[in-house]
Amino acid sequence: MHITEEQISQFGLTWGLTAFILYMLFIIWNLAKTSNAGRFGTFILFFVLAFGMLGFVAKSIIQWVFKLTH
Repeated sequence: MHITEEQISQFGLTWGLTAFILYMLFIIWNLAKTSNAGRFGTFILFFVLAFGMLGFVAKSIIQWVFKLTH
């Protein structure tokens, strides 16, 4: 079995970036907890700081849908 550079890159992008996003969510949660942000403050932190991650998730979903249709 021969693993290509494209396969390694795809694996790293998918799983590496997913792990990084989960780590960033943990950091946001820890920030909210240590700053005593409360429920509304925690919601705002997650909404604003995690909003950029939505693009990565949307891209993955769009690619998956295109693979199903073609």
